[in-house]
Amino acid sequence: MARNRQIISHWTGPTEGWTLVIHGGAGQLRREQVGAESDGHARAAMAAALEAGETILAGGGSALDAVEAAVRVLEDDPHFNAGRGSVFSAEGINELDAAVMEGATREAGAVSAVTKAKHPVTLARAVMEQSPHVMLTAAGADRFGAEHGLEQAAPAWFHTDERWRQYEELRAGGTFDADLKYGTVGAVARDSRGHVAAATSTGGLTGKRWNRIGDSPVIGAGTWADDRGAATSCTGSGEHFIRVGAAHELSARVRLAGATLGEAGDGVIAEIGALGGVGGLISVDHKGRGGWSFNSGGMYRGMARADHPQVVAIYGDE
Repeated sequence: MARNRQIISHWTGPTEGWTLVIHGGAGQLRREQVGAESDGHARAAMAAALEAGETILAGGGSALDAVEAAVRVLEDDPHFNAGRGSVFSAEGINELDAAVMEGATREAGAVSAVTKAKHPVTLARAVMEQSPHVMLTAAGADRFGAEHGLEQAAPAWFHTDERWRQYEELRAGGTFDADLKYGTVGAVARDSRGHVAAATSTGGLTGKRWNRIGDSPVIGAGTWADDRGAATSCTGSGEHFIRVGAAHELSARVRLAGATLGEAGDGVIAEIGALGGVGGLISVDHKGRGGWSFNSGGMYRGMARADHPQVVAIYGDE
């Protein structure tokens, strides 16, 4: 059923230098709900993620290296639903999904339902660079990571008391995910050579069953990068983003329909909203345009550019 939701967006013009945009999830975020302590922690974490990517881009590094570095910072932070701090499935375990894509070659890698990779985004990149495949899942993906020497972590690393409380609340008949709190993290970048890349990482939905997979690791749905169009990372009600093919759809509107990045981003979110979906996206193109669009109450987000200072925001009125 179609729903009229306000779309909140911010898009920049082109730049000759690099551009980096990150997100830490979308949801019905209100100041009184988040609280001052969590607000400050989230802003500091996003600033640190931007700095990790900025350092690479300012030194002439690649967009792919930058988005991986930014996402790794957010995966290590328990405030976000990715890596450490991921939500628990119905079985009380953490099942992690991630994807990366590089815009010059359209090479991509993704993993789903992994339980041992300390940094799922790095495992996804290893799938892209060290296997003939695009996507590996569950025990096979974990085994691939171990065989390739990627850092592993025990279940205790991913566990946080707050996520366990949310899980217990859901088991007791609560409606945590009905409150639309998506903590997926992602990054998109355009480097000084004009190449783009995208990365996304998530723990999925609290109480998910049957190895449910959302849009984050699905190339073309939650993650996409193409120098001819745009690089995009999404967050929100994943089933709707999959049905729209959101990240690829945005790039196609830029590449084939001649839409501006902002027109394409807002248009995709409008289409998702018309299907009843809620969430947001970040995107950049090869000319360094960048920004975000979302139809939820807020979205953890940030941007840095070669010629501008960092911008970090959470709520819809920022």
